[in-house]
Amino acid sequence: MKIGLFFGSFNPVHIGHLIIANYMANYTDLDQVWLVVSPHNPLKEKGDLINMYDRLEMAKLAVENTQNIRVSDVELKLPQPSYTIDTLAFLHEKYPEHHFSLIMGSDNLVSLKKWKNYELILRDYHIHIYPRPGFENAELINHPSVTITQTPLMELSATFIRKSFKEGKNVQFFVSDPVLKFIESKNLYK
Repeated sequence: MKIGLFFGSFNPVHIGHLIIANYMANYTDLDQVWLVVSPHNPLKEKGDLINMYDRLEMAKLAVENTQNIRVSDVELKLPQPSYTIDTLAFLHEKYPEHHFSLIMGSDNLVSLKKWKNYELILRDYHIHIYPRPGFENAELINHPSVTITQTPLMELSATFIRKSFKEGKNVQFFVSDPVLKFIESKNLYK
């Protein structure tokens, strides 16, 4: 099975993430997409990062009724900080019957050379790229391991959603109803 790994903080998971995952699972050669909840991206500040288990639960709620999108907690069980190459090696060993590839925005392609063992990622794995405004000419965009998709452009961000929660604004339709209920029940992002 071809599985696309969509890594993220998912702080919170929102409609933009789900649109990208759905597109990748249904409009590319991938059979499934796994949302891989990351405890903390080593290249980002922790900032407003909430508990990783709350983020995991929100991701599960967001995809509970989908056919070919699931959630993985693999990075929560691995040593931290979590590096993509280590997660890929672990998954390859645990699921040798699957072929894993990465899903990332063109903005992440720009910083890929900062990743641990990025050369091995490019050598051994395929990368499905969804476009992000302003990052159309990333250095590795024409690499043979990279495929640019026609995923609908999404300018929705978790930062915007967290800010909206803090300001008491309505975020209905930006996050799924089960995720919104979970956030409200735990009084997150206030």
